[in-house]
Amino acid sequence: MKNLYFFVLAVFIGCSSDSNETATPIIADPFYFPPIPENATWETKSLQSLGWNENAVAPLLSYLEEKHSKSFIVLVDGKIVMENYFNGHTATSNWYWASAGKTLTSTMVGIAQQENYLNINDKVSDYLGNGWTSEPLAKENLITNKHLLTMTSGLDDVANEDCVTPECLVYKADAGTRWAYHNSYVKLQDVIAEATSQSYSNYFNAKLRDKIGMNGTWIQSGNNSVYWSTTRSMARFGLLMLNKGKWNNDTILNENYFNEATNTSQNINLGYGYLWWLNGKASYHLPQSQLQFSGSIIPEAPSDMFMALGKNDQKIYVIPSKRMVVIRMGEAADNVNLALSDFDEVLWEKINALIN
Repeated sequence: MKNLYFFVLAVFIGCSSDSNETATPIIADPFYFPPIPENATWETKSLQSLGWNENAVAPLLSYLEEKHSKSFIVLVDGKIVMENYFNGHTATSNWYWASAGKTLTSTMVGIAQQENYLNINDKVSDYLGNGWTSEPLAKENLITNKHLLTMTSGLDDVANEDCVTPECLVYKADAGTRWAYHNSYVKLQDVIAEATSQSYSNYFNAKLRDKIGMNGTWIQSGNNSVYWSTTRSMARFGLLMLNKGKWNNDTILNENYFNEATNTSQNINLGYGYLWWLNGKASYHLPQSQLQFSGSIIPEAPSDMFMALGKNDQKIYVIPSKRMVVIRMGEAADNVNLALSDFDEVLWEKINALIN
């Protein structure tokens, strides 16, 4: 058997070296992008054409409805494969993104940087001035825009909950030394407003929302500015990120920043990029915890998946290897949660039964 192995290997090498033919690389078809405006007709793709298991559809939809979902969309190659609404929600209903909208802010930071309005390595105080926190000046000046993008500002994540006024932003650790899920990321919206000399929402609408045909608006909720939109608008954003920041041939977000945003951004929480959650890493941290957990965040889901996750189970799953985007909007599946819950794992068990 061993001699046969080497014989076959030698024949393969010999044939390869004697041949002048060059293998033609397999090039995937371009993604489909729905036309603008937001309510334009969106092309579909059938379950049959994908070879998916139609018997798994009913259990998936039953689970989604049982778990207080309002909407669910699956895109493959940019086309709609599934689009379902529950509990009175419709295609024209708006719903909140919660912390899934952090990824919108991350994207806007990248856009502002590529337009030379800001640099993520600059101190936050270069834009907001001294005293935007209650930290000693030397400690405040350690905090860069990138620290806010990566949740490593060192600001106390327990004190004063979501408050982001200076008196609430107090020292816990030096910037870059501690990962903690913190509402201080919203200060990046102020940085963008100062850097561009316009309101954050106006800049967002002009540079992202209107360019990819989203609807929606930012609504102030306590200390947060929360984005509300239709489910299809959320899907449009997911498709933009599936295509590495490009919409058709228009570069909305440059690929270098996209790659930084959707890969491990620091060495503390390997499952976190620039306000994106990352599946398939060796370990991860969760909100409101300093514990490190081994393995993938959602073991049932593809390892290359990156995610926008919001309170009460708002979800954008982007899966490059499957050319797929999955959206879920709704109430909390079980208990109120900041980003992740057991719902993610069970949902992916049911999605896998559909697509595998």
